Formats: sequence, structure tokens, C-alpha cells
Amino acid sequence: MIATALRVLAQLRHDPRTIAMIVVVPGVLLTLLWWIYDGGPIFQRIGPALLALFPVIIMFLITSITTLRERRSGTLERLLTLPLGKVSFILGYALAFGAVAVVQALVTSALMLGPLGLEPAGPWQLLILVALLDSLLGVALGLFVSAFAHTEFQAVQFMPAVVLPQFLLCGLLVPRDEMPRALEYVSNVLPLSYAVDAMTAVSTESSPDLTLELTVLVAFIVGVLLLGAATLRRRTP
Repeated sequence: MIATALRVLAQLRHDPRTIAMIVVVPGVLLTLLWWIYDGGPIFQRIGPALLALFPVIIMFLITSITTLRERRSGTLERLLTLPLGKVSFILGYALAFGAVAVVQALVTSALMLGPLGLEPAGPWQLLILVALLDSLLGVALGLFVSAFAHTEFQAVQFMPAVVLPQFLLCGLLVPRDEMPRALEYVSNVLPLSYAVDAMTAVSTESSPDLTLELTVLVAFIVGVLLLGAATLRRRTP
């Protein structure tokens, strides 16, 4: 598992475009949002929610495409001929991208709390923790869907099916309790809803209780990683 993680990190180290996509792009998008709203009340309201959203999207794309590339090149098939279980393989990738997710969460959170002037009512440490879990959620979802794609283009096609419905139903556009009842029920089982709820609570409450939100996010991350291991095929399609 550790060897897999180190190999993936070594590959990422030699891919500056991917590093820029992971670390720089979320900050650029958040800065653009801050510029649009001139750092005013609207930015203070929706900025934390987008800090939950952007890492999920970017880590989903990077992880799914990178893992699929490993399968297409035959690397996965060769690795699984070794005494390496599927769970160890998935956890190795999760560990590698999780390390990158930590950097992404720290950079984007520091940007929001520093130059962009976000002033959460709650502890800033919780803001960073939720941003980190959001990045890990994107990693887990990306590893999972990579098992069902045959090309990089198909991996990208999964984003509208997996991420965009969560964006529409997470409460960012319309409060979840104001949605039609059926849509509210659906939103209640989507992980991004809890990520946005957690960010909203940190930004508006001085002592937020995030027990439910953090528990759901961790459970989704672990569950999706296990599903990814269960659906991992040993033969390259």
C-alpha cells in the first residue's frame, strides 16, 4: 500500500499540470468569485459552500482519470499479479491522493481565510477539516467511478451524473428544506449536502455541532473506497 502511494506521488511530482490543477485552480476559481462579488456579503455567504464544492469536482476528475490511465497502460494488471490485494491498491491510491488533498485543503483554506477575507463565525480549524474531507470525498468518488469507464472521456462523462446532481441538490441554490419533498429526500442521502451544511454551520455559528455532518462524510468516504475495491477488475478492458 505504501509502495503504491509513493509511486503515485512520484508520478504526480513529474506532472506540473496536474499539480497546478489540484492546488492552483480551486484558488483561482474562488478568487474569481471573490472578485465578482467584491468580497461582499454574498461572497461571505456562498464562499464556504463553494470551498466544499470545488475540491470535490477537481479531485474527482484528477483521481478518476489518473486511475483509469493506470488501467489502460496495463500497470494495474501487472500490479495485481503481485501479492497486492484490491483493498491495498485502492488504499494506496487513496493515501497518495489524500496527501495531495491535504495540500489542496490547506492552500485553498488559507487563501479564503487570508487574502480573500472570509470571516467564519466558527473555528477556522473546522473549516479546514471540512475542506479536507471534501477533497477526500472527491478522491473516493473518482476511484469508484474509474472502474466503470473505459476511456478518459468516459471518466469525465461521469461528472455530470455523479457530481452535478449533488451540486443542484446540496442547498447552495435553494435551501434543502424549501425543495419539493421528493428532492429533499434525495438530497438527504447525498454526501455533498452534508459538506455544504457543515461549511454553512462553520461560517454562521460560533460553536457549530458537526457530529452528524462529519460522521456522514467519513462514512461515505470509507464506504465508497470499499465499493471501489470491490468493483476493481483485474483485467484491463
